Amino acid sequence: MEIRLDYMKVRPQSLQTLLKLEEYVKKSGLDHKLWELIKIRASQINGCAFCLDMHTKDARAMGETEQRLYLLNAWREAPFYTESERAALALTEAVTRISDGGVPQELYEQVRRHFDEEQFVDLLMAINGINSWNRMAISTGMVPGEYQPTVRK
Repeated sequence: MEIRLDYMKVRPQSLQTLLKLEEYVKKSGLDHKLWELIKIRASQINGCAFCLDMHTKDARAMGETEQRLYLLNAWREAPFYTESERAALALTEAVTRISDGGVPQELYEQVRRHFDEEQFVDLLMAINGINSWNRMAISTGMVPGEYQPTVRK
């Protein structure tokens, strides 16, 4: 496989814009392991192989277990996720599939039991960020396999 278009070279400012969003989320205080789970789950839904490759490697480098990574697409049936992770993953799915019914009030209330207003906004920024990355990677034909994690937390 070969990349269709290297958007980072064609329009470097597009990359910088997305990186500013990443920096915001990174500084928000959102748990980094949870952030990786959000990135992986949205990437599973969107079918972004490049991002799945990247974020599963990053999650492993942070100490995430293989079992939790393997079962993430079935998180509702697996007992390995906390209630707050479950709320964030449900929100990730709803926002990623926003046209399937939005974010119901019941889900909003579930998430708010675990996250305050600021954290809720930070979750939305994280979810929207990975959805943007997924769409850029898929649309430009980014190829998985070469990414090596640099983050160790």
